[in-house]
Amino acid sequence: MEFGILSLITFLPLAGAIVILFLPKRDGLIKTTAMIFATASFISSLVMFLAFKSQLAGMQFVENFDWFEIGEFKVNYHLGVDGISILLVMLTTFLTPLVLLSSWRSIKDRMKEYMMFMLFLETGMLGVFLSLDMVLFYIFWEIMLIPMYFIIGIWGGPRKIYAAVKFFIYTMVGSVLMLVSIIYLYIQYQTLNIVQLANIINLPLDVEKWLFLAFFLAFAIKVPIFPLHTWLPDAHVEAPTPGSVILAGVLLKMGTYGLLRFCIGFFPESAYYFKTPIAILAVIGITYGALVSLVQRDMKKLVAYSSVSHLGFVVLGLFAVNTIGIQGGIIQMINHGLSTGGLFLIVGMIYERRHTRQISEFGGISKSMPIFAVFFMVIALSSLGLPGLNGFVGEFNILLGSFTSVFYDNPIFTIIAGTGVILAAAYILWWFKRVMFGPLDNEKNKKLKDMSLLEIAYTVPLVLFIVWIGIYPTTFMSKSEATVNAMVKRIYKKLDLKDPAKEDRIEFKMPKTKVISLSDNKLEDKHLETEETE
Repeated sequence: MEFGILSLITFLPLAGAIVILFLPKRDGLIKTTAMIFATASFISSLVMFLAFKSQLAGMQFVENFDWFEIGEFKVNYHLGVDGISILLVMLTTFLTPLVLLSSWRSIKDRMKEYMMFMLFLETGMLGVFLSLDMVLFYIFWEIMLIPMYFIIGIWGGPRKIYAAVKFFIYTMVGSVLMLVSIIYLYIQYQTLNIVQLANIINLPLDVEKWLFLAFFLAFAIKVPIFPLHTWLPDAHVEAPTPGSVILAGVLLKMGTYGLLRFCIGFFPESAYYFKTPIAILAVIGITYGALVSLVQRDMKKLVAYSSVSHLGFVVLGLFAVNTIGIQGGIIQMINHGLSTGGLFLIVGMIYERRHTRQISEFGGISKSMPIFAVFFMVIALSSLGLPGLNGFVGEFNILLGSFTSVFYDNPIFTIIAGTGVILAAAYILWWFKRVMFGPLDNEKNKKLKDMSLLEIAYTVPLVLFIVWIGIYPTTFMSKSEATVNAMVKRIYKKLDLKDPAKEDRIEFKMPKTKVISLSDNKLEDKHLETEETE
């Protein structure tokens, strides 16, 4: 295809950034322009989502043409979307306009540069999810670092430079090893096509393990998986609230997306080989993140460490490598983006009013901010996995997938992960109780204004999708089912394992019996026909 809808979705934000570059420094004009382009990208992705054929397992809306060559090294501009990436594309285009809307009052200076960086960041994130050429993927992966570095470094808190540099260095270290692996794969197979590589890679396990580890390190840092998580609390705490929302909502999902698309998709034998240590790291992250959240006194740090716990669930589900586990991991990526993004917005609203994030400074503010209390409650219950809200759908599928996984073949990981659900309820409810209930003693808290119309406007869409996914997740999970089934079938065939998606056929055969027929007063021997029944 020629330049199509995927390119439109990806580059509309970049076009908006370029337009803003030439606009006069009038905040109202800049904000409106940014919202128009971000919203246009979301509408385009919605059109794609509605036209996406859920029954197809392969790539759709594919765009592919020659880009450049260096000797024999040929790079294509190659985009496509399948059931794994479509929900992440929708999450990105959905969150970005809300984040821009939340910036209208929280960002006080250099609005022009800020909006340009946010739109540039959106293009980088979308390119990661849509690229089907390894070099193109790597370019978008690296480009994304630049705007996020400046968003933290310019509009962040007191230790913003330290946090920005730490974020950049951590991500770059893993990316260099991934680049080496990409070059090796090209030398071996003479293609950079991600779909082709997933089907043709067949290396000795001793070689494949090193490639797997190189990719794994790059993505594990981005997730982040324990013990590579130390950059995350600093980045979240120092980033401005909109930056924290987009960091938790989308950037971390680039890591889990990479684990599924490349580590599991390219190297299933190595994924099987390393399944136990990865599962151990995942459950350590689940319990460690929850326990550290439980003792936090800073609200933003509490939410930051909760991300380590929640994304540990995602990793556990993905490496279960069965349909229900991977489906649970994918939908939990979306759930985490909505719930944790919402919690960061909640923290930002409180901080703008009191200029402190210390839990001890609050109490009883449900009396002065009743509307805020309702939104806070729904998003908090979503984060802890209350049935009827989105968090429960993802966690239940992940736990069930890990419990029945022939990869893990051990329920201990599910049992330990289950404690993370209990701990999440503990730290979320403790936080909510301390802030919202109790005596309203502090005079500053008595004077707090409830949510404004602007704040309600960018919080309501989050709550709607939190409830929608919780009540009827099929709307979204059906989009990825065919792709995930095909991936699981391919992996199990390659590993010569029993396909867990197929249930054993149980045959019921009725014995042959004699039936008496009274017609013509004759006895006839007849046999009931037998058939196999599943």
